[in-house]
Amino acid sequence: MAAYAYEAVDALGNLKKGSIEADSLELARQKLKSQDLMIAKLKEQSVLTKDINIEIGGYPTARDLSVFSRQFVSMTRAGVSILECLKLLIEQTENKQLKKALMGVRANVEKGETLSESLRAYPKVFPELMINMVAAGEASGQMDVSFERMASQFEKTAKIKAMVKKAMIYPVVVMIVAVIVVVVMLVAVIPRYTSMFNELGAELPGITVAVMKMSDFLIANWIIILPIVVGVILALKAWSTTDSGKHFFHKLKLKIPVLKNLEIKKSSSLMARTLSTLMAAGVPMSEAVEMTANTMENVYFKEAMEQCHDDITIGQPLSRPLEECKMFPPMVYHMARIGEESGNVEDMLTKLADYYDEEVEMAVQSLMAALEPMIIIVLAVIVGSLIAACLAPMLSMYNALNTL
Repeated sequence: MAAYAYEAVDALGNLKKGSIEADSLELARQKLKSQDLMIAKLKEQSVLTKDINIEIGGYPTARDLSVFSRQFVSMTRAGVSILECLKLLIEQTENKQLKKALMGVRANVEKGETLSESLRAYPKVFPELMINMVAAGEASGQMDVSFERMASQFEKTAKIKAMVKKAMIYPVVVMIVAVIVVVVMLVAVIPRYTSMFNELGAELPGITVAVMKMSDFLIANWIIILPIVVGVILALKAWSTTDSGKHFFHKLKLKIPVLKNLEIKKSSSLMARTLSTLMAAGVPMSEAVEMTANTMENVYFKEAMEQCHDDITIGQPLSRPLEECKMFPPMVYHMARIGEESGNVEDMLTKLADYYDEEVEMAVQSLMAALEPMIIIVLAVIVGSLIAACLAPMLSMYNALNTL
């Protein structure tokens, strides 16, 4: 008999993990089903993995939620019940956290809870936007429409994040390679030249002396420098998750010219898209603005939307606080004002979101165009300085020999 590791949900919605022995995978599946367990994961254990339980996999991305929403729409419009939809989605979903959450959601729905109530039990997996959109769909009887709008929202969000990520990968990779090249030159190349120059007893230029001292310092103290560098990186990463850290780094994005334009357009797109999606689902303006504030990635834009919510609560139109917060471009509050005057704020926000989606794409291209020459110049200065430090003494000695 072979051992099979499994993850399953019992009739009460509890997650069960363990192993079961059977002559085949199919017999193991039948054994678990006979125990009224709904299987989420079942695979044979090897000698190395037996008795070892390692859980990996992060929370679902916007793209994962988009696929989930699209599949839900397709199945419900085909006449499949919610319980059957959830069962099929559990089998098809690859993200482990999403799969486990859906197993719990299905169990809760079976017990009589609404889908929105069941989703609310997993706030780390399902964002507040999604939960409230589902609740609005349940109230209006248009669940499929709500999921379709969410799918579109998540697709747009995923597209923008992918574009920004693509723009940042190139400079990060180049800088990492540059650091590696510099370290290799200082640790492996420069010491060889140092010993050669010392044997010749030549008088060295200032740049060569400085580089040689840097090389000696790095070689002598690398065991101290390395943990300090790693510690600083980890500390900065941890600080960036705190309130003060978020304010610092998000403010920095709004101060650096090449990043400011992208950050403003990205936040404007996210705000308009989220707000229009919620309003289209029938969520009241005040609640929609509050939920939109919680989806903003930059804390300064989040605070601006929170202020908008407070102002709208006391009776102000949306366009006024959007203008007074001084965070969004004039086009944002002008379009909102036109929508208010025409009684069609939702459509205006949708058009605004589409416009800024295109603007984000152009801003990403502009950012890459601006970063490439800057990176090349920085690399040229750094690597050129190291090469000059190696060649300068040789040229000096060559000139001295020619004068003899």
